[in-house]
Amino acid sequence: MSISLVLTVSGRDRPGLVETLSQVIASHQGSWLESRMARLAGHFVGILRVSIPEEQVDALTRALQSLEPESLQIRLARSEPEPPAPDTRELRLEILGSDRPGIVHEISQALADRGINVDELRTEIMSAPMSGELLFLANAELRVPTSLDLELLRKDLEALAHELMVDVDLDEPL
Repeated sequence: MSISLVLTVSGRDRPGLVETLSQVIASHQGSWLESRMARLAGHFVGILRVSIPEEQVDALTRALQSLEPESLQIRLARSEPEPPAPDTRELRLEILGSDRPGIVHEISQALADRGINVDELRTEIMSAPMSGELLFLANAELRVPTSLDLELLRKDLEALAHELMVDVDLDEPL
């Protein structure tokens, strides 16, 4: 019987990290199901989900722990089947504006207060083309209760965006 594991990985970035991980997983009859990985400030960080025969879990765990001397930290967690999602719809949120502390906190608090789950969040700071001013950009995939009034949500987010001096765009995914 196969089980699903979620791995979180971090360490100093270098060529070959993904190959090393994939080789260890494959050598234990594991299948790489999904992942999100990035290089942040010279560090490699990632999350991935693998399927592996249950009898290989202990051997895989030991093999992954052997990578720690290479400055790679790995945590494993058994993945349980997700419970059925309540009535929700997916929305996409984009935020763009002058960078300042607290933007993520203010927006995420407003979303949490309305029972909205953030499925995925990507953020970055970049220079504005003409002024060189630092701009904050965020893209989020949200899971919103179907009972939530979307027009009211848009108005609330626009009011918050005005306070934060950012632009927000809330849309259905393509």
